[in-house]
Amino acid sequence: MSTPESGRIERDSMGDRHLPDDAYYGIQTLRAQENFPISGIEPLPIYVDACLLVKKAAASVNAELGCIPAEIGAAVVQAADEILAGKLRHQFVVDIYQAGAGTSHHMNVNEVLANRALEILGDVKGNYQRVSPNDHVNYGQSTNDVIPTAIRIGALLSLHRELFPRLKDLEGAFAAKADEFAAIVKAGRTHLQDAVPVRLGEEFRAYAQILSDRQQTLRRAATELHSLGLGGSATGTGLNTHPQYCDRVARRLSDYTGLALEPAPHLMAAMQSMGPFVSVSSALRNLAQDCSKIANDLRLMDSGPKTGLKEIQLPPVQPGSSIMPGKYNPVMAEMLNMVCFQVMGLDTAIAYAAQAGQFELNVMMPLIAYDLLHAIQILARALQAFGERCVKGITANGDRCRAYAEGTLALVTALNTHIGYLAAADVAKESLATGKSIREIAIARGLMDEATLAQVLDLDATSQIVRQPQA
Repeated sequence: MSTPESGRIERDSMGDRHLPDDAYYGIQTLRAQENFPISGIEPLPIYVDACLLVKKAAASVNAELGCIPAEIGAAVVQAADEILAGKLRHQFVVDIYQAGAGTSHHMNVNEVLANRALEILGDVKGNYQRVSPNDHVNYGQSTNDVIPTAIRIGALLSLHRELFPRLKDLEGAFAAKADEFAAIVKAGRTHLQDAVPVRLGEEFRAYAQILSDRQQTLRRAATELHSLGLGGSATGTGLNTHPQYCDRVARRLSDYTGLALEPAPHLMAAMQSMGPFVSVSSALRNLAQDCSKIANDLRLMDSGPKTGLKEIQLPPVQPGSSIMPGKYNPVMAEMLNMVCFQVMGLDTAIAYAAQAGQFELNVMMPLIAYDLLHAIQILARALQAFGERCVKGITANGDRCRAYAEGTLALVTALNTHIGYLAAADVAKESLATGKSIREIAIARGLMDEATLAQVLDLDATSQIVRQPQA
């Protein structure tokens, strides 16, 4: 209700509070700001979008079903559309560490939509007798079904809009480098020790395949997110909802998002279990682990330039030292490592939060919402930057690779089927002790004739992949 002073007075079950003129949020959001000055981190935009889409769909369906007045439903839908288009984004102000289950953020959304709807209807902010955050915007809903639904939608939108396209681009960048480096032979390494020769191109093709595999794992995990508990209201029973609401609101959200969403077979189960979020987070962790390993490989291959491997050159993008002139560091790979470590840590937090529910509710959903969406966002952006500013500019030092391939002690493995493992091991030990080549020792010992030895130790042949699975 209005007051002659600047701003307005709002009332809830705990009393009255003063709100400034420019606040579209209301008294419950204000209390949350006072109660939770924890991190200064506000909700991610994609999470706000997901909540707005839920509210828009609910208002539209409830108006059609006659559960709220048609003009109020239309005003809430318009308000949601305006905010989705970019207006009033600064009004979502509740810290991510807040009231359990996300009630504070949920009411922040309800209040902003109610107050903007009031303006659309020609009324004043705070006149909740006309448009109520609870009785109209939140009709037939609860934090307990809205928030897990918003997490699902936010995660799906983030995956399809951000992570999957960038992951596919990075896979393509590695595949292109695989073709470019197809003829370059280098030493393989296991345990960071000499191993039999490989093709540099096949190493890069392996990276592309790993990314493809991880994307498929993530897509499979994400299928669980399409099943919604929306319509379960407070505990999964659907109290205060219209019998048709559950099915209609899922269809409406599908129309809004382009996602194939449907009501869960058991609303109570969908509201209680954080399992789908754990599955997606686990797949993200799996992707992060492989990406970190790939980044490590590239850093090692680029080590040097004088005292390391220097088989490849990562593109220098900035000076690497404040004291050592001319130094360039593999900063894009280092950045990717750090992002991957963060994603792994977020997965651990999600796992702890997911098991912390009791009975009909998991009160740790605000943490799960932020950490899951944050993990998707930073990994997507890191992979894009890594692909554009690192992988696409990699060049190979073919001569250095060839020299390592010719000098690898493990080349003696090619002799196994001709002279036996123990005899080959003696050749390897003599080579290491004397510095003589495997060729020299094998000839001197009369183990093989020169022509046969040349064929057996041919680098181009030994580095070829012997067998690929049949199509």
